[in-house]
Formats: sequence, C-alpha cells, structure tokens
Amino acid sequence: MVSGKHFITDSKTLVKDSLRGLVLSNPHLALDDDQKVIYSKDLAAKQQRQVTLFCGGGSGHEPAHAGFVGEGMLTASVSGHVFASPTSSQVLSCLRRIYAPNHGTLVVIKNYTGDVLNFGRAVERFKSECLNQGKPLPKVAMVVVDDDVGVVNPNDDDEGGVGRRGLAGTVLVYKIAGALAAQGGSLDQVKAIADYTISHTFTIGCALNAASVPGTGMPRSLKDNEMEIGMGIHNEPGFETRDVEPADVLVSKLISHIVSSGPFKKTGKTGGRVILMVNNLGATSNIEMGLVTKLAAEAARNAGFDPVRTFSGTYMTGLAMPGISLSLTILPDHDTAEYKQLLGLVDQPAYCPGWINQAYAEDAGNTDDLAKGPTTHIEPAPDATWEKVISQAYQNVVEEEPKVTHLDQVMGDGDCGQVLLAGATAIYEASKATQLPLNDPPAALARISSIVEDAMGGTSGIIYCLFLDGLAQQLRTLMSSNGSDALTPQVWGKAMLGALDTLYQYTTARPGHRTLIDALHPFADELGRSGNLQQALGAAQKGADSTAHMQPKRGRAVYVQQKDSLADAGAVGLVCVLKGIVNSLCENK
Repeated sequence: MVSGKHFITDSKTLVKDSLRGLVLSNPHLALDDDQKVIYSKDLAAKQQRQVTLFCGGGSGHEPAHAGFVGEGMLTASVSGHVFASPTSSQVLSCLRRIYAPNHGTLVVIKNYTGDVLNFGRAVERFKSECLNQGKPLPKVAMVVVDDDVGVVNPNDDDEGGVGRRGLAGTVLVYKIAGALAAQGGSLDQVKAIADYTISHTFTIGCALNAASVPGTGMPRSLKDNEMEIGMGIHNEPGFETRDVEPADVLVSKLISHIVSSGPFKKTGKTGGRVILMVNNLGATSNIEMGLVTKLAAEAARNAGFDPVRTFSGTYMTGLAMPGISLSLTILPDHDTAEYKQLLGLVDQPAYCPGWINQAYAEDAGNTDDLAKGPTTHIEPAPDATWEKVISQAYQNVVEEEPKVTHLDQVMGDGDCGQVLLAGATAIYEASKATQLPLNDPPAALARISSIVEDAMGGTSGIIYCLFLDGLAQQLRTLMSSNGSDALTPQVWGKAMLGALDTLYQYTTARPGHRTLIDALHPFADELGRSGNLQQALGAAQKGADSTAHMQPKRGRAVYVQQKDSLADAGAVGLVCVLKGIVNSLCENK
C-alpha cells in the first residue's frame, strides 16, 4: 500500500496536540488533557440554566465533534484515538464534569459498536455512582444517530441488529437539540427533538478514494477511474464501486438513492420541505463543493422535496477523504407549530468553530440594470482595409502559434500560444460576421477589447484589454478634436504611448522585464517618433529578440531557471500580430 503524507510529529500524540491547537485558537474552550475532553469555559453557568449535551467518538472526523462545542450546540465532547472510540472511563469523566443536576444531560453518539458500548457503559457507571452515594438516579438520556442509508444491513430486523451507521446527520442532531437546550427546553423535550431529527435524517456518502491514516498510511486504494458509493467515514467499504461519473449524474443518483431507500420510505413522505446538508468528507475542493451543492438542491427538487435550508461545508470528515456526503432531514408539515419550531432551532445562531451561521438579508430591490451599465448601440460596419488587417494578423498567429506555445512550455505554463490564438480567432470571426464598427476605430477597439476578454482570459488577455481600452480612449479624444483624418501613423504611435501610460497604472511590467512590453513599447515609441510602420515593426522585433538574454522579472518565468537564447513567448506572440497588421497596411499603400 502507498503511504500517505501528513503534517505530523508523533502519531501517538497527534490527537492531544490537535485538541490543544483547537483550544488555543478558540478562547471559549477548555481542555481536559488527560481525558481528551473539550468543554465550554462557562460550563458552571450552563449547568445552572440548561440541559447539557455532549458527543464524542474517534478522532479524524474534525470538526466533529470538538469543533461543535459552544453556545447553542454541544457543551462538551470527548475524543478517542483516530477512528477509535474513547474508553468508557474517558466518557464517564466527561459526564461527571458536565452533568447538570437540575436539568439533566443528553448524550449524543453515532451508531458504531464501540461508541454504543463505551458511552452506554459510562452512563450506567454514572448511574451506579450516584445511587451508591445516596443520590437520586441522575437525569441522563442517550440518543444514537443512524442516518446512513448507503449501507443498510439486510440481516437487521425488528428485533435489532448492527443497524445503520452514524454520519454527518449527527451534526444536525446536536445543532437542533443544542438550540432547544439553549432556549431552556427540558431533558424530555430536548431528547424528543433529537429523536425526531434522527428518525427523519438520511445520509449517503461517496468517495473517490479512501483516506490515508496518520502513522498507518492508505488502507486500500481505488483505481484512478473508480469511485465508491456508500464508503464510510472510517474507510469502510461502500455498497458499490463504479466508474467515475459526471457530477450531475452522480448527485442525482445519490439523492434518488436516499428518497428510495427503505428507511426514508418508512416516513411515508413523497414530497415536502427538507433541510439539505452537503458535507465535505475532508479533501474535496470548495469549487467542487459549490457544484455539488447546486446539483443536490436541484436533484432534491426534482424528487419532490424543497430544501428550505441548505448547508454546505466541512462538518464530519474521514480525515482527508476525497468525497462528499448528502443528508436530507424531513421537516414537519408546513404551517404547523412543529415546523416553525424546528426551522427556528436550525436558524438559531450557534457559536462554535465548526458551525457557520447563515447570514440573512432582506431583498432591497433589483440591481441588474446597474450591473449592465449604460446601454450604447454601436452599429457594425465593414471596412475592407481593416478587415484585411485583421485577417492577416489572424493568419500570422495561426502560423506562429506552435512556436509561441513551445517557448511558453519551456519558460511558462505552456498556454501563451493557444490563448493568443483564441483571441485572434474570436476577433477574426467577429470581423467576418460584420460584428465590428470598423468605420469607427475607437468603437472598434473597445469592442475588440471585450472580445479579447471573453476569448483569452489570463494575465496576457487582461494586458491586451487594458492597452486596447487606453488606446480607444486616446483615439476618441484625438478624433473629437481633429476628426478621423488626423489618425496618421504617427498619431497612432503617440496614442499607443498614451495607452501604455494607462496600462502602466495597473502593472509594474516595464521594458527590460522580459514581457510583451519589450516589443510593444519600442513599436509605439518608434511609430510615434517617425510614423514609419516598418521601422516600428523592426523595433518591436529587436525588442522581442532582446528578451532572450534578459533575466525574467515578471510572470511565471520568474520561477523557472533562465534558458539563454529563448525569447519571451508573449513578446514573440505580439510581434507576429504586429507583423500581420504592418504588412497588410503597407501592401495597401
């Protein structure tokens, strides 16, 4: 097996060290170092005013469970070793510490054999302790979360069995129960709302691979083209390994699996309002999480269920597992007191590191018109000269793209030629389709700038855009004063120098920095001085050639060892554009 890499000092002290770090970054928390118990510093005050709650289990599921200790959620948590239940003695120590004699304590656990046995024994030991000390039987209740519908044991029956596993739905249980406890609900009421949430929450997970365990490594690995449906948060096998599917297909199947599962069907619900939780199992990027959240909400609606609250984030992980889990919690019927209560408990703010409170704002009106900007109608118009210029520049880029790409592969990220070709192609196609106002140079340049932005992207794209924007402004000012007849080559050169001043407001790249500026600035300078297109092109070519012996000072080439005699790809690409423009204009003379 391939061993995964980890930030680790000693696997034996990892859990305690992690909990110490959690306390250091969250001043409201305290740590019982010996028992690995995290609790609220205001515990003594909480015991006097409300039901206390705690949860726990093996480590490796962070932020669960310690990350949810705080006002409005858990009062404490107890941690075992990675993927291993805490001992009954640890749990007992936690229960002794946080027990609220006047209000009672609720214990929330996930349905794993080790957790059930160790937490159950701790509760019974605590009861015995109290009775042996002549105290009344303590008010302690325990609930077991079993929201998993990815793996349903066919051997389970009405008399019991292993049952379904506890997954990310556990977080919703102590969010809702914790909120009611904070409101002053009794132990019976808090347990009842927890029981409702457990019986109406259903989760399925999917992973692209197992997670590496610190000190142990990878327990198993999927093939690069495989994913596993139903993989557990401790790397337990799921119910199906299949080829990786597009996200829309996968997420739709996951939601369909939830709503068609036996446990879900037992609720009798075929539609209605739900809470949707999209959980990152540890190593899924935020951009992918956004996509999965969108798809999950759509799939839920297509299945007849309306997510009136959607939570997306990292709630319960399997270390750094590349995967997600989806949870649906069925809400009571709309417009009932139970519905309003449960939704209010979900919305009630909680203050702990693992929970992000949703922000709400009233819609103060539509601002779409402002975002669109002023409406200006520009009439496209053909012009044979400029159409030929655009065509020749495009053909030059097509021919030179492999060379530019090669230069960028050596010194950059390899896309300079392709990005330049994308921009040239878009301008050429717009010209062929008579979409440019070629009879109005400033308007044409402004339109070309927009086309370049859409087609090119990246740093080179925005540099071209800023230059073209500046050039359009310069030409518009000159034409306002002197008309279009004033646009001689020399005036164009001076306008280009003005456009460079605009560009220099937003980039520190200057001649000598080994960028396309080393070709652009000499071209504009020579054209503005002499008005001679061929001399300006020669200056641009000389500038581009000189970059072969320059030390890179801007762009990705800064991070790559200089390859002497290789010119800058951006400068070479610009020259091929300028060459097409100049040669075409000179042919027309």
